[in-house]
Amino acid sequence: VQLQASGGGLVQAGGSLRLSCAASGRTFSSYHMGWFRQTPGKEREFVAAINWSGAGTYYGDFVKGRFTISRDNAKNTVNLQMNSLKSEDTAVYYCAAGHRTGWGTANGYDYWGQGTQVTVSS
Repeated sequence: VQLQASGGGLVQAGGSLRLSCAASGRTFSSYHMGWFRQTPGKEREFVAAINWSGAGTYYGDFVKGRFTISRDNAKNTVNLQMNSLKSEDTAVYYCAAGHRTGWGTANGYDYWGQGTQVTVSS
């Protein structure tokens, strides 16, 4: 599976961004998908995950209802709608695909996209 993340950019605090991740391959619908983020000098942080069907979602504690993950298996895409953005959301955001247990950790994922930069100005 190859993953291509897009949709990052510069936004003011309180604004919104929608990240997208396009996946190649015919087995996309068999993977759970996740979004992680990373800032320099810090470990990759779990943001959100969604199971293979889209019926199950899971979010990092800091999200607090601001972000929504969704997927479209017909289009091989997973999206992350981010609202009420804060300066501390500034990071490179990565999408990932996996079959392993542990949605909320990087160990649960086998494939990673290249990352897209999100910058929130205060």
